[in-house]
Amino acid sequence: MPNSLTADSAATPANATDQPQSASSAITKLTILIDGDCPLCAKEGALLKKMDKGRGRLEMVDIAADDFDPAVYNATMEQVTGAIHAYDQDGNLVTGMAVFRHAYRLVGWGWLMAPTGWPLLKPIADAFYRWFARNRYRITLRKDPCAAGRCKIPGT
Repeated sequence: MPNSLTADSAATPANATDQPQSASSAITKLTILIDGDCPLCAKEGALLKKMDKGRGRLEMVDIAADDFDPAVYNATMEQVTGAIHAYDQDGNLVTGMAVFRHAYRLVGWGWLMAPTGWPLLKPIADAFYRWFARNRYRITLRKDPCAAGRCKIPGT
């Protein structure tokens, strides 16, 4: 079961991690919540899955699937559509560019994303990803699922 998200986690989850706390807690597996209706997101997910070569280090879960339930991940639809989310093998939450840094490292291509974690480039890469995440519906000419009511909590 994933560790729970805090109320303000849509912006910066309290238990989100970019780097493992110690060598013993190194990330060895990620379950990535991917927007399968976003063409760029789906291609990135498919590429990462292919690069995993069946090793089981990456699992993709499509948040656009009709049967997707964000409550399974102690999250809301608004949170998981706001930024990419992933959970490591211990249920720790990882969000934003950190997901890509860890995923590419797990498939042996960490060098590709390494510059996005360097002190001078990290704030720029992270800000660019946040901009993309907020604007991906417009960029990919799609309607925001939350605007269409997908994020509404039943009974409210």
